[in-house]
Formats: sequence, structure tokens, C-alpha cells
Amino acid sequence: MRTDTHTPPFVVSTHTRASQIAAVLAVALVAVLIFLPFFAGRGLIQDMFFILTMLVLAQFWNLLAGYGGMVSIGQQAFVGMGAYAMFGGVILAGMDPIPAILLGGLAAVIVAIPTAFFAFRLQGPYFAIGTWVIAEVMRLSMAQVKALGGGTGTSLPRSATREMWATDWIATVFDVRNSAARDILTYWLALALAAATIAAIYALLRSKPGLALSAVRDNPEAAKSVGVDAGRMKWFVFLTSAFGTGLAGALIYVQKARISPDAAFSVTDWTAYVLFIVIIGGIGTIEGPIIGVIVFFLLQSLLADYGSWYLFTLGIIGIVVMLVAPRGLWGLITDKTGIQLFPVRRRLSGGALDT
Repeated sequence: MRTDTHTPPFVVSTHTRASQIAAVLAVALVAVLIFLPFFAGRGLIQDMFFILTMLVLAQFWNLLAGYGGMVSIGQQAFVGMGAYAMFGGVILAGMDPIPAILLGGLAAVIVAIPTAFFAFRLQGPYFAIGTWVIAEVMRLSMAQVKALGGGTGTSLPRSATREMWATDWIATVFDVRNSAARDILTYWLALALAAATIAAIYALLRSKPGLALSAVRDNPEAAKSVGVDAGRMKWFVFLTSAFGTGLAGALIYVQKARISPDAAFSVTDWTAYVLFIVIIGGIGTIEGPIIGVIVFFLLQSLLADYGSWYLFTLGIIGIVVMLVAPRGLWGLITDKTGIQLFPVRRRLSGGALDT
């Protein structure tokens, strides 16, 4: 009986040549963005902060809906609770705003636990409506907290914004005022959060839990039949999305330094825009929200002066993209070129496949 001892073993891989090149370019881009404040004006820094924080919100909603199959229209609940927890840490406990950002993530998780107990009993559109109702309850509840400004809101204490961690050093190095130093600091934090979010989600999707997550999204019953704990995966994704969204909400309001219930729990700013970004970019892909947030920013810059026509135009563009490219702009690009910058599909190579 003849055996071939030279047959190479089978290898399961996910990376492609395009993804390897993209990884190198991504590292270079992050390095450039780190040094951006050295040669960019304050306006550009603020624009980049907006893009990065919206990208974080979009990636976490995409994780929840695109990979977890849970379409929520109540993400503003976690943005608002994260922001208010940060304000509470600063105003009521005397914390520095930067470490108080972590309170935002923790508060969002605490709120997400009872939310999940309620929302997981609902399916499809009822789940989406349920999350929105919970967000509205939280908005009305925070409007009753007089210590944090009640319905009219409040601002961070001047001493807290003036003495924020690292702002004195940044003001000295860049020779700028304290407010501009705060913009640079929050921009760096937004960059770190965006990079960590994308890296963590990509690592999750390439792992065994990520494979289980995709199975639960596509067919929960079939996933259960092969031993996947669907309920556990839903809990994990929901709480992870809440934590990241809470961190982003807290960071956004450190930069704003002013909060009110209507702004912090705005369904338009923190959910509708995020849905638009993910849907036109490509739901269920990491690349989609990246493209979507760029398109959204460009449209906002061009159309923001047109009032209600701005929202109307966004809606029309969203409908057209869904009709022409149901998988979003990135899906259209992938269909034409086959390029995948963040591939998660597993491919078998080696062994008899290469002989």
C-alpha cells in the first residue's frame, strides 16, 4: 500500500493578498492620523473627531445588526446613558472627564442587561420598536434628574475642562488654547477607540465565536442543532455593542462639554444617521461602515445648509442605494473586483487541493 508522505497538510486561512496590503496601509494611515494635529487646523481635527466617533457607533451597530441579526433603533439609549454617566462622575464625584469615560461604558452595560431581558422576548420589528421605547423611557427619566440639569441639561464644570488630563501638556506642545487642546486630546482618544473597535471586531469575526455568531444570525435553530449557544451569543453581542456605544457617547460629550436629554438621546443623531451609514456602506461587513461614514460626512458637508431637504436627500440616497446595491456600496465594489480588505470567510488550502 503506497502512501504519499510529501502531501502538505490542510491549512485554513482567512487572509488574502489584498488584506495583507490593507493591513500595512492601515498601520501607515493610523501613524499619519496620530501626527495630524501637528499640521492640521482645529476645524479638520473636529471633522475627524466626528468621523471617527460616528464610525465607532456604526461598527457597533453593524456588529449588533449585521452580524448578530438584532436590528435595534434604540442605540441612542446607550449613547445617552454613557454621556450622562460621564457627566455624573465629573459633577457628582469630582472625577476627571477622561477616566470618567469608562463610567459611560459600564453604565451602558448596566442599562443593557434589563433591556436585553425585555427586548430578547421580541422578534423582528417588535424588537426594533421595543429598543426605541426603552430609549425614550431613559430620555424621560434623565430629564427628571435635577442634579444633572433636568430637562434643560447642563455643562461640564469649567475647572474640569480646564484641568483635564494632558490638556496642559498638549496646550504647551502645540501652543494652543485649552479648548483646542481638548479637541486634540479627544481626537486622539477617538482615533484609539476607532482602531481598537475595528481590530477587536475583526478578531472576533475570525475566531470560533465569530463563526458561531454568523451561524446564529443566518439560522438560529440550525446553529443550536450543532451545539451553538444562540442565547449566549446574543447576550455577548448585545452587551459588547452597548459597552462600545456607551464609551463613544461619553467621549462625544467630553468634547461637546454640554448635555441635554433631547441631544444625548436623539434618535436622529445616534441611530438614524448610524443606520444610514451602515446601510449605504454595506451591512455585515467591516469595510461598509468605513465607506458609509465618509459618504455621510461628504453629504452632510454639502447639504447641511438645506434644512429639511438635507434629511429628504439622505433618505432618497439611502433608498436608491438599497435598490441598486442591496449589499451597499462595498458589496457593489466587492462584486466588481473581488477585493476584501477584512476577509472573514475561511478557505481551505494545501493537501490534495494544491496537487
